[in-house]
Amino acid sequence: MLARPQTRPPEELHVFRNSAVRIGLLAGGGLSLAFSGWIYLANRVPVFDRISVERNLAAAAIMGVLAFIPVLSFCREPASLLISSLISWSMLTITYWVLSMFFSALREWYSPLEVFMLGAVLYLIAATVSWIGRCIWKARSAHFEHPHHRAS
Repeated sequence: MLARPQTRPPEELHVFRNSAVRIGLLAGGGLSLAFSGWIYLANRVPVFDRISVERNLAAAAIMGVLAFIPVLSFCREPASLLISSLISWSMLTITYWVLSMFFSALREWYSPLEVFMLGAVLYLIAATVSWIGRCIWKARSAHFEHPHHRAS
């Protein structure tokens, strides 16, 4: 029987073995596509001008769900949550920056730095809450496993 040759992926691709990076890239790609579609529909398709409030609510809901993916994926792993969410939000910020070159009104609302900081602060709060919850969980489990703990 012939042995299969062991193939090793290139060293550059080892970063994709980390699930936080993969989830961040997928969520960031989804956020970027959703935001690009939103801007395109709002500015280039006049049919949606009559229902602009509904269009904006639907787009914001889609982006909210996509932005929540890293939080749901890593709610018990604060470091992975922070890595994943900052990767995804960085991709959205780059998309915002590129689109603001073509749609000048975007820069009047927020600068790309303001967009990045808005998401980064929210994700830092989520990672902090996750970290505090993990600390409490570990402290409680250590308390109940202590040998001198008497059951009430």
